[in-house]
Amino acid sequence: MKTVQEGNVSRVTQFVLLGFYDLSDLQGFLFGVFSIIYIIIIIGNSLIIILTRLDPALQKPMYFLLANFSFSEICYVSVIIPRMLVNLHTQYRTISLLECATQMGFFLMLAATESFLLAVMAYDRYVAICNPLHYPALMNPKRCVQMAVGSWVLGIPVQIGLTVEILSLSFCHSNQINSLFCDTLPIITLACGDTSHIEVFVYVETMLFGAIPFLLILISYSKIISTILKLPTSSGRAKGFSTCSSHLLVVVLFFGSGTITYFTPKSNASAGTAKLLSLFYTVVTPMFNPMIYSLRNKDVIGALRKLFLKIQYS
Repeated sequence: MKTVQEGNVSRVTQFVLLGFYDLSDLQGFLFGVFSIIYIIIIIGNSLIIILTRLDPALQKPMYFLLANFSFSEICYVSVIIPRMLVNLHTQYRTISLLECATQMGFFLMLAATESFLLAVMAYDRYVAICNPLHYPALMNPKRCVQMAVGSWVLGIPVQIGLTVEILSLSFCHSNQINSLFCDTLPIITLACGDTSHIEVFVYVETMLFGAIPFLLILISYSKIISTILKLPTSSGRAKGFSTCSSHLLVVVLFFGSGTITYFTPKSNASAGTAKLLSLFYTVVTPMFNPMIYSLRNKDVIGALRKLFLKIQYS
């Protein structure tokens, strides 16, 4: 364990990301699988961004927000997967304190951004379904840009502060992080002394950037569902539900996996289970999101078909 002596305290200067160290015979296979998944995520989300920029039918607030969400997904997985691929390919699992802080900081900031963007997207659907006459005024281009920018920047100060607090701890037990990346709770378990104040900070941060956006989404959808159920025709109700079903499914995947991961009691969760859960919300969910939005959205499917036809006959 590489340390620097400061008085009577040894400070860790690098960590070891254990990742899938216990699956030594599957390192090459896992490298191939995660490489393919990463490519799928990049291509899928990039296609959504391109379509929303090129197709006039997608020049709407809903798709502007979706493009922001797709870009955040690309950034989100790019913080985690490339480092994971390096570890699998080279078997070199050491990560410096600065690299670990950078990965953790960007992961936390991007997770907060996605939470807020999902809440803003739910508000967009609420206005479109419950207040359609006021939609052009409430979701005008300026307002959309303001909400998108707010989603990107609101979490930055708190998440940087949390990262600094965690990595300022003294680590005396080990420098081996039994996780796929520099995540908060696995690192806190390595620290010396009382870490209760940091754990409180983590859960407060989770409430601010997880629970509050999720509560806003629940409020939006309770009003949406109430409005849809009051529609006189079954076709109208079916159309109403179809316009928000993709977003609702993504919300369930994102917040469901995160909630299970961070609120499972430590005594009930093994390191292997924690890794599987973190794998689900950092890799699997981002892979499915572009598919959900494209395959369940007629406008996106139509735009994709026009793009392919244009490429074919150009």
